[in-house]
Amino acid sequence: MAKRLAIGFMTVYFSMLSLGVLAHTFGVGNLSNPVMYYFVWDMFCGWSAHEYRYHFIAEGESGTYYDVTHGPWGDVQLFGSPTRATYDSVGNAFGPIAMNVLKHTQHEPIQCVHIIEEAWPKKYNIPDYLWASRFEEPKEKFSYHTRRMIVNPDSTVVVDQPNYPSWLYAQTVHANPRLQADSRRGKPFYAVNPELRQSAFSYSQGTSDSGIQRTGYTTSE
Repeated sequence: MAKRLAIGFMTVYFSMLSLGVLAHTFGVGNLSNPVMYYFVWDMFCGWSAHEYRYHFIAEGESGTYYDVTHGPWGDVQLFGSPTRATYDSVGNAFGPIAMNVLKHTQHEPIQCVHIIEEAWPKKYNIPDYLWASRFEEPKEKFSYHTRRMIVNPDSTVVVDQPNYPSWLYAQTVHANPRLQADSRRGKPFYAVNPELRQSAFSYSQGTSDSGIQRTGYTTSE
């Protein structure tokens, strides 16, 4: 009996592991259901040195802009002040979240929604007394605002850009010929998803394989 249970457990375990590897490798079904989070390889990928907030700005036909970041029902805040959109680091739900707010509010016809990313170093989140004991300079927090996406009213993404640290990384590659040569010469072990074949500097080269426009960045404090 114990041997059968062990064999059954190993069979289920390796089957689920194989499912996760295949889904992650081929990019098929890895975002189809929240349960897939337990089978793909992107769990606990690391921590960023920047804090993020996302702002949804809808552009009307008259040129008027509407802040649709917060719904009329309030925000879902699981831990602290970040809202639901902040937890979606890759932007899969930016369009549906903004369209849901537009669906329940009154406004003129909307042409598109601009997803604005606000980023600042996490060191500015520490309390003032800790800042005074660790840094000599005054605590003057500043944020970088960049356009992350442009979404049509049907939730179609027409412009997609990396987050601010990824943009900084791409600029580092652009400014270093040796790194550019290394990125062209290096080959991943396997990457069959067309989006995963995008190099660090491909965001400034027109469109991606899926036809989504990738444009340059403008940042502001």
